[in-house]
Amino acid sequence: MRYAKFLQAAKLDQAAIYQEIVDQHRDSIKAKKDQTAVKNLELIFEATLEVSNRKGFTAMTMRDLSKASGLSMGALYDYFASKEELLAMVQRTGRAVTSRLLKQGLAGIEDPVERLTQAIRTHVFLSEAMRPWFFFSYMEARHLGDQEKERAKKSEMSVESMFAGILRQGQAAGVFKKSDPLLTAAVIKAMVQDWYLKRWKYVKRRVSVNRYADQVRDMALSFCLADKSEASV
Repeated sequence: MRYAKFLQAAKLDQAAIYQEIVDQHRDSIKAKKDQTAVKNLELIFEATLEVSNRKGFTAMTMRDLSKASGLSMGALYDYFASKEELLAMVQRTGRAVTSRLLKQGLAGIEDPVERLTQAIRTHVFLSEAMRPWFFFSYMEARHLGDQEKERAKKSEMSVESMFAGILRQGQAAGVFKKSDPLLTAAVIKAMVQDWYLKRWKYVKRRVSVNRYADQVRDMALSFCLADKSEASV
């Protein structure tokens, strides 16, 4: 699977994402028309990501957000009561989309090698398609309240658990060599994170997202695959 094909299959419809947020927060969002709410939420979220990734969420003021989004400060409060609530909304949305698309990408794939390959590619491609979200989520997690911080940690662990589950499946089938699946999963996750945390390196080196996904896959498989003598035991 290449990145272009992933985008077609994933159907990252921004309107659908923001409609989902409206549905989840219908009791607190004051805008009466869904169409208006979806349009303004997109403006708010894009402005939040742009300003925060440039100067930090803590340093971002409501005046900054108003200027970047083109909405009045009064209009902003129609969608959230505080910056903390906005932060939690952005984080929850990113986690939900990531979880859904990772599960969608692995649906119907049983072979451990193919599952690991697909999981790595989906995660790298998703981090490219939603790079501002991923970067924001990583950098701003420390500013979450205790409850949201725990949810963020669980989300991180769930991705590692997904990789670890695939590794255990491959070990049980004799395809992957015996190793610590959780530690290996953590290393794979760290390699994926490098793509969106330090992307400037790869832009400078003219490394495409397809090439990077292939490199992470190749490195993971070179470590995980059992050699023929081990697999035949």
